[in-house]
Amino acid sequence: MNRISIFALALALSASTADACTSLIAGKGATTDGSTIITYNADSYVISGYLQHTPAADHAPGEMLEVVEWDTDKPLGKIPQVSHTYSTIGNINEHQLAITESTFDCRTELADTTAIIDYGSLIYIALQRAKTAREAITVMTDLVAEYGYYSGGESFSIADPDEAWVLEMVSKGMVEKGAVWVARRIPDDCISGHANQSRIHQFPLNDKENCLYSADVITFARKMGWFDGKDEDFSFSKAYAVSDYLSYRGCDGRVWSYFNRFADGMDKYLPFIKGDGGETLPLYVKPNRKLSVRDIQSAMRDHFDGTEFDMTTDPGAGPWKSPYRYAPLIYEVDSVEYIHERPISTQQTGFTLVAQMRGWLPDCIGGILWFGVDDAKMGVYNPIYCCMNRVPNCYRREISDLYTLNWESAFWVNNWVANQAYNRFSLIYPDVVKVQNEIEDAYTAMTQAIEKRAATALKESPSQAVEILSAFSDSVSQAATDRYRKLGEYIFVKNLDGRQRKEENGSFKRTEYGYPVSPNSPGYSNEYYKRIVDETGTKFINKKME
Repeated sequence: MNRISIFALALALSASTADACTSLIAGKGATTDGSTIITYNADSYVISGYLQHTPAADHAPGEMLEVVEWDTDKPLGKIPQVSHTYSTIGNINEHQLAITESTFDCRTELADTTAIIDYGSLIYIALQRAKTAREAITVMTDLVAEYGYYSGGESFSIADPDEAWVLEMVSKGMVEKGAVWVARRIPDDCISGHANQSRIHQFPLNDKENCLYSADVITFARKMGWFDGKDEDFSFSKAYAVSDYLSYRGCDGRVWSYFNRFADGMDKYLPFIKGDGGETLPLYVKPNRKLSVRDIQSAMRDHFDGTEFDMTTDPGAGPWKSPYRYAPLIYEVDSVEYIHERPISTQQTGFTLVAQMRGWLPDCIGGILWFGVDDAKMGVYNPIYCCMNRVPNCYRREISDLYTLNWESAFWVNNWVANQAYNRFSLIYPDVVKVQNEIEDAYTAMTQAIEKRAATALKESPSQAVEILSAFSDSVSQAATDRYRKLGEYIFVKNLDGRQRKEENGSFKRTEYGYPVSPNSPGYSNEYYKRIVDETGTKFINKKME
C-alpha cells in the first residue's frame, strides 16, 4: 500500500490512506501438501478489517463498470464491463486465483493524475475477469495500457494452484499513457516475498515461460535518463524505485526475516539489510524444508523473532518485552535521527490473509482464504472457502467502520483483545496465543470433515456443495469472534489495575465463603528494575529506618 516510504509516511503531518503491506509467497513444491500459497498483511491506520464479496454475473453489451480508488473511495472513471465476471471473496476468486500486493516508493515523475485504474481496482477487476495467474497478468497490464495507471510503484503476488508470480509495475506518469512492468514466476520449490520495496532487479530477457515484461520497460528508462547500460544489466528496481537505507532495513528486512526462518545462509545478506552494501537479497530462495500453512501463518506474525533485530530484546520493548512500536517510526535525539524496527506483524493491520490454492481438489473446495482481521499476531486465521456465497456478519463492512466500535464486528473485537495485550505483552499474550492455537488447531479436523461432505454433495449438486462450505465458513468465523469476545472479557478481569487474578481449573479463585482471593502482583522484569536503578542511583532506595 502507500505511495511514499513507510518511514517518510510516519513523519507526515497529514493522514495517509495506507501505510505499508507485506506479501509472502510459497510455490507448490515448497509446501508440505503441494498447495500454492500467497499472503497479505494489509496495513493501514485508516482501513478497517472486512471482507468483500462479488457474485458471478452476466453483463449486457454497453454496461459500464465504475472504478473507485480502493484506498479512498474516490471515483476515478468508468470502463466497459465484460460479458461475464467471476465470483470473488476477498482476494481470491472461484477459480482459486488469488492476488495480493505491497506498494513501493517510486520516482515522483511517475504519477498520472488522469488515469482511471488504481492498484486496488486492478486486483479486484482482475479477480473478476481471470481464471489463472497468467490470465490475470494479461488483464492487469492490458487495463493500465488502455486506461492509464493511477497508483505509484506496486508489487503484486499473483497465484493459482499451479503457479506463483511477482508482478512489479509503475506508471509512466504524464510522459506517456500506461505503465512499465515486469513479472517473474517464482520457481515451484522456492519462497519469495515483497514488503514495500521493489524486489525485481535483473531478469531474463528470453524466457517467456518464466518472465514477462512490457516491451518498453528498458527503453522507457533510457528515454528518461535512468539507465544507459546493456539490456542484460538492467535492474527494474534501480531504474524505477527509490531505494535508501530505510527501504532496505524496514522493507527488504521483512522479507529477509521470512527467508531466515526457513532457508540457510541468510546471514550473508545482513550487510545489504543494514545498508552496508554487500550481496542484494534475492527475489526468491529455496527453503531447507517444506512449509505448512501454519508455518506461513506463523511467519505473518513475525517480529524478527530470534534474530539480532528481535523487537522483544531492545529497550523499546519496555518492562513487558513488547514487540510493538508506535508511530512515528523515526525519532530524533540530540539532532540525530533513529528508527524503530518495522516487522511483518504490526498493530495497524486492517486485515490479514493466507491464500491457499490446491490444484488436486475441485475449485470450490481447493481454494481457502485463511482470513483474519487486525494484527496477525493477535488474531485468528479462519477458513473462508473461495466459493463462499456471502460474507459472515462479523466481517461485514457495514459494522466495521473505523470510527464506530461495534461488538458484532470481528475487527473491533480483535482490536479490543490486542490493545489490552500490547502494553503488557509478556503478561497477557500467553493467554491470547492459548486461545489462538485452540481455535486454529481445531480447524485441521474440521476442514477435513467439511471438505469430505462438500465433495460428496458436489457429485449431485454443486450449489449444495457451495452452501455447505459457505455455511461452515460463516459459522466458524462467527464462533471465533464470539470466543475472542469472551477472551477479551477474561483478560480485562484477570489483569485489572495491574494485578493478576488467581485461577484454578479455569476459574478465578474465591475463598470458601465465595469472596475473591488476593491477586498476584507480577511487577516488572529484573532488567527493568535494574534500568531504573542505573538511571536514578539512590533516588528510590528503600532506606532502613532506626
